[in-house]
Amino acid sequence: MPACSEQSGEKAVKMPNRSVTILIPCYNEQEVLTELFSRLDQLITHTEQQSYSLNCLFVDDGSSDDTQSMIKDYSTKKSYVDYIFLSRNFGKEKAMFAGIEHIQADATVIIDADLQDPPELIPQMISLWEQGYDDVYAKRRSRSGESWLKRTSSHLYYRILQSVSEVSIQKDTGDFRLLDKKCIQALKMLKESERNSKALFSWIGYKKIEFLFDRDERKAGKTKWNYPQLMHLAVDGLTSFTTKPLHFATYTGIIISLCAFLYALLTLIRTLFVGIQVPGYASILIAILLLGGLNLLCIGVVGEYLGRVFLQTKQRPNYLIQEKHFNSSIKIN
Repeated sequence: MPACSEQSGEKAVKMPNRSVTILIPCYNEQEVLTELFSRLDQLITHTEQQSYSLNCLFVDDGSSDDTQSMIKDYSTKKSYVDYIFLSRNFGKEKAMFAGIEHIQADATVIIDADLQDPPELIPQMISLWEQGYDDVYAKRRSRSGESWLKRTSSHLYYRILQSVSEVSIQKDTGDFRLLDKKCIQALKMLKESERNSKALFSWIGYKKIEFLFDRDERKAGKTKWNYPQLMHLAVDGLTSFTTKPLHFATYTGIIISLCAFLYALLTLIRTLFVGIQVPGYASILIAILLLGGLNLLCIGVVGEYLGRVFLQTKQRPNYLIQEKHFNSSIKIN
């Protein structure tokens, strides 16, 4: 049974006949969709008996396999299935926010299509939502099927992000969570073009509670994330959430300049008063390489922020929709 850890809460308030949208971004997931559909059917049949109105909103991020046709077929059979197909692959973050911008349900559950996050936990999330929490997020107690390198790098990333952030970051979590309507409305107000969902979920605040779960292995297919993409996502998270890397570049430059000035002063004194020439071809070469590397690092940091400004000022839409279809009675934009 997943464990819960509370940040803040209120007395439970029963909320009958509430609407919940299950948002499922997907990209080339044909191998896992059949099982996903089956488990969603069981979940919705069980949950609707408890006076909740559920629907599923699939957002396909430009899949090149049979994902779109399978979702279309599923939608013709089930009245609670809606979908949005983007015109190309824009990335998971933008696909997810494409769904968020179309939702007006009382609560939204975000879940990946690969079934590493069990849909069977959604009733527990709804139960915690009933108690007055606005953001019910799943914290990974274990991560089956992931390499030591991926687990370790993820662990370090969340700690680094927390160390440079002014708000509390939910460590060891992903996008699997339930968000109240007020959280969804807050996310819709954020207009930046380069988004990092983990950072934004923390930034908006509201009443949060975590529950622990054991993350399953991917049921079928292959992960769409490689290490360069994960590194890019990590850099996006840092640059979208804090300006401390810029401060680091500034402070590093000041410290190195002071050290260089003091060393130059010491060298001048030794030469004038002691008459000792300062040898050191190797040390000079090392210093040049070190300073050159630091210069490139600082230029890279500035470039990351400048690139974000460049993308933002172009004011291009975050995504384009090729096709959308809504069956359900739950209000959708």
